[in-house]
Amino acid sequence: GCLLLWLLPSMLRAQSNGEARPRSMSCQQSPTRVSCKGVGLRKFPKELGQGIKYLELSNNFIQNLSSSYMPGFGQLEYLDLCFNQLEAVSDTTLAQLPQLRSLLLRSNHLDRNYRANGRAFRLLRNIEVLDLSANNLESHMAGWYISNLTRLRTLDLSGNRMTRLPAGIFWSAPQLRLLDLSNNYIMEIEEGVFEGLEELEVLNLALNSLHCLSGFSLTQLRVLNLSHNALELFISEEGAEPYLLQVLDLSRNRLLYFPELPKAHYLTHLNLSNNLIASLLPSSHHLGEFVLPYKEMARFNRTLHSVAALTRVADLDLSNNRLQLFPFTFFRSMSSLHSLSLARNCLQDIAGESLASSTEPSDHLPSPPELAALSVRSLDLQDNALRVLPRWFFDSLPQLERIDLGSNSLQPCEGQGSHRGSHIPAPGGTCTPFYNVPRLKHLSLRNNNITRLHPYAFNQTSLLSLDLSGNEGLFVPREALAGLEFSLQKLSLRGNQMDDSKAELPCLDTLKVLDLSGNNLSLLPTGLFCSPLESLDVRNNNLLMLEKPALTSWSHSLQDVSIAGNPFSCCSLGWLDT
Repeated sequence: GCLLLWLLPSMLRAQSNGEARPRSMSCQQSPTRVSCKGVGLRKFPKELGQGIKYLELSNNFIQNLSSSYMPGFGQLEYLDLCFNQLEAVSDTTLAQLPQLRSLLLRSNHLDRNYRANGRAFRLLRNIEVLDLSANNLESHMAGWYISNLTRLRTLDLSGNRMTRLPAGIFWSAPQLRLLDLSNNYIMEIEEGVFEGLEELEVLNLALNSLHCLSGFSLTQLRVLNLSHNALELFISEEGAEPYLLQVLDLSRNRLLYFPELPKAHYLTHLNLSNNLIASLLPSSHHLGEFVLPYKEMARFNRTLHSVAALTRVADLDLSNNRLQLFPFTFFRSMSSLHSLSLARNCLQDIAGESLASSTEPSDHLPSPPELAALSVRSLDLQDNALRVLPRWFFDSLPQLERIDLGSNSLQPCEGQGSHRGSHIPAPGGTCTPFYNVPRLKHLSLRNNNITRLHPYAFNQTSLLSLDLSGNEGLFVPREALAGLEFSLQKLSLRGNQMDDSKAELPCLDTLKVLDLSGNNLSLLPTGLFCSPLESLDVRNNNLLMLEKPALTSWSHSLQDVSIAGNPFSCCSLGWLDT
């Protein structure tokens, strides 16, 4: 978009030299910077003064740049004319701007008079940054505008009407580093379009109509955005040069399989969300294999050598796809992986390497001893169909700090330290052990149909935040949160329809944020009185009043409280004084 200039607050009411000017016209000016943004200008303000280098004229009504004489603008380096009505630019005007480096023309009418305007643009010999976005430009118009801009480094052609990229359209701009072609209608990219752009680092082709991208060979690119297209295939070329690509966004396409990435690359961020990926095997072109059956796991060991080494990938987003299995084997080589999202898939099971010799599904397999640990710190598995996570799942994620398991069907196990002894659930159990996960700090179990928390469910797991909202009828006995007394800072029990008998909270010495909204409480749990609460939400309960002892204990810590939707008795509102 358009760059904003922060100018000194001194004000200048420009003089018109005899020309009629709006009375409301006022500009902010410093010795070298002037902003006349949104002041109702209809003509270029020629009389602003000498030595101006930065001029902002966006959000006005200027229709043309055709002044024959413009004294004082010979040093102008930056000109912002975004959001005007510009349709005509004369060579006489541009010839008087020899030092211009940045020209921003977003949201004008440069599709009109494009031939004459394009000829005038040939005088912009020093231009490095050009914004022609949202000008209704077709492909040939855009090519004409930039046909002689040899020093161009940043070009924005987003939001136009381009349908194809013909070969040679960028040949005159070999120094391009950033190219934005997003939000067009591009369906075809001719071979050789990007040849010669050896300095190109950032390419944005999002929001177009591309169906296939094969032979990808831009080895010097650092950032590539292909989101919001219709891609079914992404195949890169192998060559002697390593790919410098660090960020690749292929989200919101129609990919059926994991993309074929070059073996030598520096990829750190890969976004494959909102596709149709049902298999993580590379380019299995048999469309009948639309879901990943268990027997395909046996092929992983034979095919991983052809998969690009993703050793540098730190952030991988596979959310909103069609995966049914979480295969640890696939992620094993990602030694730098810190953030992984498999949210909103069809995950039912967690598969270790032992599936390589298994042809039938098995609900809860123990961890194979050779299973390598993953370095993931943040894991998003919300909105799947998971019923249980085996003990080895957490053992294989020793760095895990945050996990979102919302909208599954997981039941927490009774934890170590309970009166039944320190036991670990059998591999064939139906509950998930959330205790003794020492690095885990943030856990969400919202909307899991949990009806009862067992004692010591999170013991020896030093959680900072715990979300148990949306589990209707949940019973939380006093010992359920035992072990969290000196770590838990944020707790959500929102929307559980809990009555007073189902919320037996212990004394949580570090709790700062508590959400009890959407329940049936008529009294606050007494265990909360010792907590240093800063934020309390008790909306939509059955509270007649808030107990003074609680408010007194929170008088030095509580900063905000939400109480709407309760049948408070207007005859006993003395607690408001507290």
